[in-house]
Amino acid sequence: MLRGMLGQANPQKLMNKCMFDIKSSPAAFFTSFLTLVAITGSAVAAPPLTDPPEREIITQAMIKKQFPDTTSVLAARDGRPVYERYFKGGGAEELNDTRSAMKSVTALAIGIALDEGVFPSIDAPVFQWLAADAPYKNDGALKQAITLADFLTMSSALNCNDWDMENPGNEENMYPKDDWSRWAVDIPLLDDYQRDLRGRGKFSYCTAGVFLLGQALQTASELPVDKWIGEKLFTPLGIKHWQWPRSPDGEVQTGGGLRLRSRDLLKIGQLVLDGGKWHGAQVVPEAWVELILQPVHRVDEQQSYGYLFWMRDYTTSCGAFSAWYMSGNGGNVVAGIPELDMVVVVTRTHYGERGMHQQTAELIEKHLLEALACGG
Repeated sequence: MLRGMLGQANPQKLMNKCMFDIKSSPAAFFTSFLTLVAITGSAVAAPPLTDPPEREIITQAMIKKQFPDTTSVLAARDGRPVYERYFKGGGAEELNDTRSAMKSVTALAIGIALDEGVFPSIDAPVFQWLAADAPYKNDGALKQAITLADFLTMSSALNCNDWDMENPGNEENMYPKDDWSRWAVDIPLLDDYQRDLRGRGKFSYCTAGVFLLGQALQTASELPVDKWIGEKLFTPLGIKHWQWPRSPDGEVQTGGGLRLRSRDLLKIGQLVLDGGKWHGAQVVPEAWVELILQPVHRVDEQQSYGYLFWMRDYTTSCGAFSAWYMSGNGGNVVAGIPELDMVVVVTRTHYGERGMHQQTAELIEKHLLEALACGG
């Protein structure tokens, strides 16, 4: 029966993935172990009950001098954990606030919702699911034409730019309010908004739009958005502990700040790297994962942006490797490097500090990848 459920599951990859559940969920590990036996006909291929090998790649002295406020560094290769270290303020059970890195979780949730028919299309106008807050300020045809894809690609007509402290749609203007939805739907529109030949507006980083995606999902699914994402995404991955930020009125913030353990961040990264599959089950549609990792905007010389995911190259002594990544204030990163079949997690609390993202890139390029990919 298990063989039929899994179809063409790869035994070696399933064996490797068992490692994620060995400590965090004995029950999930036991299920994976039985599945492996069903596929291979034996238990010979079962992984050893060991931690990742001890390697002195990142030291506390390095953290203090070069990468301040780093709390954890984890890596998996070929589906198997190969590095896991915690530093001051971190720990295996710590729920990390990775800020906007968790926008990518919202992208995965939207993909599941589209597959289940909760939403008809990524080009569906999103304000139809925000009607409870109507009438809106600054309303009109341009606002009513904003689509799910516009918010997913940071391309909407809202005058919303978190990188400009004077911008009316900057997220910092939302947090003092009790009712975040009311504030977000009333954001003014851009005077010069235009779509390109692909139908996308210019890039403008807007947390409010991602928050509204969560509110739309809640309305369309007829379930609290935190419960829906828990059932559809976290439970299949064996993730048991999380914490959502909320407005004073109780609205769930799907635009960032979701707290998860580092090992569970690694699971999410592995899910994406494997095309939406986990232990042989298709949790997120493969076609959706392929879409959201395609660059839509070239943000600067080093980075592109897709559907709530970033793209860049990591340069090492053994070559440059293309990567997608989830990124958040403080220097937080969950990165996937397909060519190396590797997932990397770096959690930090270096919030709002100059050079935080560059520091994390250096940690990954010059230390983690040099040791794990280049043999340094």
